[in-house]
Amino acid sequence: MMIHAGEKPFKCDLYNSDFSQKSYLTKYMRTHTVEKSFQCGLCDKAFSRKNYLIRHIRTHTGEKPFKCDLCDSAFSQKGTLTQHMRTHTGEKPFQCDICESAFSQRSHLIQHMRTHTGEKPFQCDMCGSAFSQKGALKEHVRTHTGEKPFQCGLCDKAFLQKKCLTQHMMTHTGDKPFQCDLCGSSFSQKSALTLHMRTHAGDKPFQCTLCDFCFSQKGHLTRHMRTHTGDKPFQCDLCGSAFSRKGTLARHMRTHTGEKSVQCGLCDKAFSQKSHLTQHMRTHTGDKPFQCDLCGSSFSQKGAVTQHMRTHTGEKSFQCGLCDKAFSQKSSLTRHMRTHTGDKPFQCVLCGSAFSQKGTLTEHMRTHTGEKYFQCGLCHKAFSQKGRLTQHMMTHTGEMPVQQHDL
Repeated sequence: MMIHAGEKPFKCDLYNSDFSQKSYLTKYMRTHTVEKSFQCGLCDKAFSRKNYLIRHIRTHTGEKPFKCDLCDSAFSQKGTLTQHMRTHTGEKPFQCDICESAFSQRSHLIQHMRTHTGEKPFQCDMCGSAFSQKGALKEHVRTHTGEKPFQCGLCDKAFLQKKCLTQHMMTHTGDKPFQCDLCGSSFSQKSALTLHMRTHAGDKPFQCTLCDFCFSQKGHLTRHMRTHTGDKPFQCDLCGSAFSRKGTLARHMRTHTGEKSVQCGLCDKAFSQKSHLTQHMRTHTGDKPFQCDLCGSSFSQKGAVTQHMRTHTGEKSFQCGLCDKAFSQKSSLTRHMRTHTGDKPFQCVLCGSAFSQKGTLTEHMRTHTGEKYFQCGLCHKAFSQKGRLTQHMMTHTGEMPVQQHDL
C-alpha cells in the first residue's frame, strides 16, 4: 500500500486517532485492549510492546548498554542515561509553574508539585496514613512489618532507612563531616551541628506552655514536660519500676544485671554509672568542689555538703519511729535502728562474730591481723583502735593512769 506524505489511512475506531503506519495503530490499540502478548521467559511478567520486554530482560541479565562518555556510569535504559547526563551539564528542563524551582527529572517536578497542591496519593492499607511520595509510603510500611532491610556490615544493627545506616556507619569510621565554623567542633550528623549552633546563638526555640523554661532541643522540652505531667513511659520489665527518661531506665537495669561498665583508669574499681566514677575520681585527685558558705569547709560530694550544713543549722530531719532520737543523716538513723532491732549485718569471715556497724567489724578484723594503724607521736606505741590511742595520750598529759591495752 503506497502512503503519501502526511497521509494517515490507519484509523482507531474507538477514539478517531489516525496513524501513517499499521504497526503504529497496532501498538496504540494495545493501550485500549491492554493486550500483553510479549511474555518474559524468565518470570511471569508480560508486556504490550517488544521494546518493553527487551528493557525488562536487562533486569535479569544485568546488561547496561548505555554508557556515559564523561564518567564510568552505565545504565540499562537510554532514558536513564539522558537523566544522568544532566548531573554533568546541570540542565534542569522541568520548571515549576508556581515557584521558580527547576528539576533535572520530570518525576522530581511531579513530586514537587504535591508540595503546592497538598496531594498525597500513596495511602497505607494498614493505618490509612497518606504520603506524597511512593518511597515515603514504602518506608512507613516497614514500621508496621518491622522490616529493616539496611544491614550494617560491621555489627548486627539494621535500619528502616538507608540514610540511617549511612549515619550509623560514621560511628564505625569516626567520620564527622559537619563542622562548626565558630569553634571547629565536628559532628557525624547535620542535625547535631544544627543543635550545636544554638549553643553559640543562645537560641532556645522550644517553649514550655506551663512554665517559663525554654529549650534548644525539642527532645529536652519533651523530657521537661514530664515534670509537669508525671508521665513515666519507660518501665522496667523485671520489677515494674517506671522512669521519665530512657537513660534512667538503662542505669536502673544495671542494678538487676550487676553490670559495671564504667571503669576507673587509675585503679581496679568499676561503676554502673558515669556520675559514680566522677565522684570516685575525686578520691584520686583530692578535688573538693562543694564548699560550705558558712565555714569554708570543702567536700568531694554535693550530698556531703548538704549533711554538713545541718551541723550549722542543727537540723535533724531523720526521726526514729521507736524513740525520741533524731539524726541529721539517714545513715545515722539506719545504724541507730539496729539498737532497737538487734540486727548485726556485718559478720567476721574468720570467727563468725557479728556487728551492727561496718566500722566495728573493721576494728575487730585487726584483732586477727594484728594490724595497729593508730600510732602515738610521743612514744611510738601503736593501737588497733583510735579510741585506745586517745586513752593512751592521756597518760602523757596526766589526765588518767596508764591502762594495759593491746600495745
